[in-house]
Amino acid sequence: MTTTRPTVESAPSARLQAVSLREQAREALRTQIVLGRIEPGRVESVINMASELGVSVTPVREAVMDLANLGMVEVIRNRGFRVPVLTDHDLDEIFQLRTMLEVPAMAEVVRVLDGAPIPRFRRLAEQITAAAREGDLAAFLELDRQFHLGLLELLGNRRLVTTVGQLRDQARMRGLQKLADQGELTQSGEEHIALVDAVEAGDGELAGELMRKHLSHSRGIWAGREEGDS
Repeated sequence: MTTTRPTVESAPSARLQAVSLREQAREALRTQIVLGRIEPGRVESVINMASELGVSVTPVREAVMDLANLGMVEVIRNRGFRVPVLTDHDLDEIFQLRTMLEVPAMAEVVRVLDGAPIPRFRRLAEQITAAAREGDLAAFLELDRQFHLGLLELLGNRRLVTTVGQLRDQARMRGLQKLADQGELTQSGEEHIALVDAVEAGDGELAGELMRKHLSHSRGIWAGREEGDS
């Protein structure tokens, strides 16, 4: 009897989906917040932000409300919004929660895939590494998000994906642009390739441990530390 391995690679949909201005504004603001380009604690004007993004006030106001519901911003009535200031303790809590969720999840991903190849994620890992070497921070973060949440999606637990996505968004990357400019994100990029190797090898214990080390390394990056710093 022939056993068929699960198929995890599917062709991308040929359909194009319209993205609303609200969604575009939300993603633009989310990226700026995660990169630390919107100064935490400072009140930002929705009108000024709309002008910067080249859209009307309405989609930006709606985007801000969406982000407020995710805990990424605080709405200041009649004034605008501000990004909450995060302490090291806040970042430690986020790291601990991600570790508790994503480490065992990787072992479960390995069990579900049972050694099936995951070419989509290998390509993403290679693209993440390339973006790190080139200092392309925006591409690095977007590809990294696709990689981590995409692996979790294989488990079919949308609440897990949503929770981890929100935890990722709540972290801020202090000094990350400086590290990107200096080429200090390469190790983090290469860790994704090692994780794909472990998953395809069917080694759940190794995949979990690699995820633990990757998240620990990422916690250092959040603080703006160079690779190799303690």
